[in-house]
Amino acid sequence: MPEKQLQVTLLAHTPDPEKTCALAARTCYSAMEYDELKALVEEKDQAAFLKRIVASGHLSVLEHASFTFGVSGVSRALLAQITRHRIASFSVQSQRYVSLAEGFGYVIPPRIKDLGDDAVKEFERQMEQMQTWYGEWQEKLGKGEGSNEDARFVLPNACETHITLTMNARELLHFFSLRCCNRAQWEIRTLAREMLKLCKQVSPVIFESAGPGCVSGPCPEGAKSCGMSKDMREYYKNL
Repeated sequence: MPEKQLQVTLLAHTPDPEKTCALAARTCYSAMEYDELKALVEEKDQAAFLKRIVASGHLSVLEHASFTFGVSGVSRALLAQITRHRIASFSVQSQRYVSLAEGFGYVIPPRIKDLGDDAVKEFERQMEQMQTWYGEWQEKLGKGEGSNEDARFVLPNACETHITLTMNARELLHFFSLRCCNRAQWEIRTLAREMLKLCKQVSPVIFESAGPGCVSGPCPEGAKSCGMSKDMREYYKNL
């Protein structure tokens, strides 16, 4: 199968996420009943209030808004990284139940592409060889999930997978602060940027200052900084 390209879809999100978070925040500071609070939130624009809440660091209220993404065209190497973000839910295409006998998609790293056509062809030949080995082991092990789960051991980190993932807005801000950074690995950085674009379309106030740590303050990388904080602030301002 050919090289796969990243695709990210915002499958679902909390309806009116900013109003939901604003309502949660006002609960903390008001003696009103919920019907009154709800009416207040619906009648008056909550952008300025929510900006103050986020700026103050009262981020627990953002946990009431969740976002679910469908991701394809990413590698199993990325899967190993993104599942380190434990305040999230993941459903992943199974190599145990899904047979790849007809071929597996794969991700080619940009640095290999930069080496030229010969390098890409060599990489593709290696993927084809692994596909052959996978098929040979399936045949030896017999049909069914048992053969899949053991034959998959010869599959590479480049092998494509599909992920459904859900994070709340607070965790997404944390995720973006780490994975949008220029020092993050290229594949998960690309994914994080695409997710952030989608989040900004739905909730521009909550994600107004989202991005790597240098967007909202000094670079947290210290001596390991990429030195491009000014450029990054401009980039994420216009994302």
